[in-house]
Amino acid sequence: MLDSFAIQTRDLSKTYRDGWFGRRKVPALGGVSLSVNRGEIFGLLGPNGAGKTTMIKILLGLVHKSGGEAEMLGRPAGHRLTRRKIGYLPEHHRIPHHLSGNTALEYYGGLSNIPLREIRRLRPQLLEMVGLARWGQTLVRKYSKGMSQRLGLAQAMLHDPELLILDEPTDGVDPVGRAEIREVLARLKSEGKTVFLNSHLLQEVELVCDRVAILGRGKLRRMDTVDALRRQTSPEAVLTLRADESSVRRLLNGRPVLAAKLLDSEHLRITVEAPDQSALDYWVDLFRQGGISIASVGRREQTLEQAFLDLIMSDDKEGANRPS
Repeated sequence: MLDSFAIQTRDLSKTYRDGWFGRRKVPALGGVSLSVNRGEIFGLLGPNGAGKTTMIKILLGLVHKSGGEAEMLGRPAGHRLTRRKIGYLPEHHRIPHHLSGNTALEYYGGLSNIPLREIRRLRPQLLEMVGLARWGQTLVRKYSKGMSQRLGLAQAMLHDPELLILDEPTDGVDPVGRAEIREVLARLKSEGKTVFLNSHLLQEVELVCDRVAILGRGKLRRMDTVDALRRQTSPEAVLTLRADESSVRRLLNGRPVLAAKLLDSEHLRITVEAPDQSALDYWVDLFRQGGISIASVGRREQTLEQAFLDLIMSDDKEGANRPS
């Protein structure tokens, strides 16, 4: 039976050595356990220095782990047979400028031992898929950064991999190009492919990913669906009150609210700080005891970026309070 996970790590750790004779130890990953289901789009997030690049290099077999386990497609990370089933787009990839879009795919396909006839058969549909159908004969030196990025995505898909690892796939791509890449990723998912991507463009991750993992200081801080992550970290509540503004202002009596908006002559929407259930209960009881009817109560939905910043800022505070 095939392993249900495309990627799985258990207590994965990596410590680099630096300084004279490698005496100084620099921890990059500290016991990270995560799993990526087959057929999903999974996002790896974290600030600079969180360990994202180290994790990708371990998964690809480019860096040796210090401890723990890492598997891809049911085999140890870096296994030769597994690497044949993986498409990889590095963050700072460079395609030789003397090549055209067409010959670049021939070059990279040759490195993967794909017959030239097969490359030329697949090339038109791949260039069409990434929005470069009219640019196949154009030299790469005339490509914009976004076009080069899309060509890199085409070469990563050339050998029909089961798993794609994409490092900043929309870096330098304009809004139209990003939308096209999102369509490509959705199509790959519909074909049963697994996509593992690292990106600092959290709005893009929010639009395309099924689940995300957030790394901070080399440790896994949260792994969940985007929707669940936003709900769990939202500290604000929105109440729609059936009352006029002056009545609510008198009842609040100087109590701070985050926002207030008059919807119509009978309804006022207010946003309050309510990080937990007891805080929300306080606001509900306040209005009920004041004789004000509550039409609706809900959590204010955060963006993934807001949720990410909340987690990372709390992580930074913990690090600052930790003894050196």
